Amino acid sequence: MSEEYTTVEQRVSYGIGRQMGDQLSQNSFEGVDVDAVAAGVKAALLGQPSTVEEPLMRAAFEEIQKRMELQQAAQAAQGAAEGEAFLEDNAERAEVTVTASGLQYEVLATGAGDKPTASSTVRTHYHGTLIDGTVFDSSVERGEPAEFPVNGVIAGWTEALQEMSIGSKWRLYVPYQLAYGERGAGGAIGPYTALIFEVELLEIVG
Repeated sequence: MSEEYTTVEQRVSYGIGRQMGDQLSQNSFEGVDVDAVAAGVKAALLGQPSTVEEPLMRAAFEEIQKRMELQQAAQAAQGAAEGEAFLEDNAERAEVTVTASGLQYEVLATGAGDKPTASSTVRTHYHGTLIDGTVFDSSVERGEPAEFPVNGVIAGWTEALQEMSIGSKWRLYVPYQLAYGERGAGGAIGPYTALIFEVELLEIVG
């Protein structure tokens, strides 16, 4: 670590700048001009007038917003197409059942217990991935089952759980319409994303 910044004030100032940079790198557009960012921060801290007129700055923000929206729409369309193609091929497999809603499932183990209703609360183990195998959530990896109401999860889960007996384990192939839809969920699950879950119904707790 460089000792260029030796005082507490310098190190705190650097830390503030670092945090701002980390945030910008995660949320900003491609091609951000580092020197221009630094100049803008410096001018604001020193109380200097802006060197870019407000209408020009506003127009630039609007233009970048349009570009980002177009890029996101293109990525979403690609993801939707990939998910639909995957599900179409997957539906041809003999071990896969397709329901009227479009949910696909594969029975890995059949239990002999009761089936929950929409108003039940259940305890499950699950392992969730994207269609490329990327893990986005897993109670199995955490080593701790999850408990939730059947009608409080994504539609694909709500449908499947009511057909599973206690002790059953299914692999679900969930189209985006029965998952997180057009909005996605956080950074891991984009818009229009098909999902795969292995779900084991451990217990009906209420």
